[in-house]
Amino acid sequence: MNGKVLVFDSGMGGLTVAREIRAMAPGLSVDYAADSGFFPYGDKSDQALRERLPMIAKRLCEAAKPDVFVIACNTASTLALEEVRSALDIPVVGTVPAIKPAARLTRTGTIGLLATPGTVRRAYTAKLIDDFASQVRVIMHGSVELVRMAELIAAGEAVSLETFRSLQAPLFEAQGGDQIDTVVLACTHFPLVRGELAATVPHPVTFIDSGEAIARQTLHVIEGNAGSAVTESRVWLTSPPEQQTRLVEVSRRFGFHQAVYLKAE
Repeated sequence: MNGKVLVFDSGMGGLTVAREIRAMAPGLSVDYAADSGFFPYGDKSDQALRERLPMIAKRLCEAAKPDVFVIACNTASTLALEEVRSALDIPVVGTVPAIKPAARLTRTGTIGLLATPGTVRRAYTAKLIDDFASQVRVIMHGSVELVRMAELIAAGEAVSLETFRSLQAPLFEAQGGDQIDTVVLACTHFPLVRGELAATVPHPVTFIDSGEAIARQTLHVIEGNAGSAVTESRVWLTSPPEQQTRLVEVSRRFGFHQAVYLKAE
């Protein structure tokens, strides 16, 4: 399969999605983009993100020239997916929290949603729950700090297990939290610390994320839209690479060796 995909997130979380796409289609050309100049998205206002996302998506696509643009970010997708689609003339694949498969998987009838505060409060998320999980109980918890801890772990820095225990504790301490048997990782950063989360849950649960589903949809879409030649994988940043040494290093570990600075303004 040929063609080029640009995978986009605010930080390094979307690298987990890029990894899934490459695993399914090793011959595909994949670039990565991080809006590092506006990271993290989880604590930004809806208005600020709605204004920024279509603009930054268009600028990135003009520079990278992909055949498909993948928003590997729950916060961005649940807020501005249609706005980004309107701004681009190529297919856009969004990220949807894996609420539907979690509702099918649960045996206790209670699932947890671990996300950013933005995704938790989004009307899009509420509609997903109403459409696909109305027969189960959904307990949600949003944490920006967990995003930051995931980036530290990905960079090889030490974070205590107790930190992960405390950051996800509100999910299980909520009313009915002791019945949770399935947890949706509704932020692409969180698969980076799946092991740490699994080691610190108060009782056994199954973690589920959207990475594989996003990859399958991306390959389905690109089959009819491929046109770009294979190029060296790059990571596009909206802040100078020398200010993002951790992100550049982690991106390199994921196979993105050339860092390119794209001014957002």
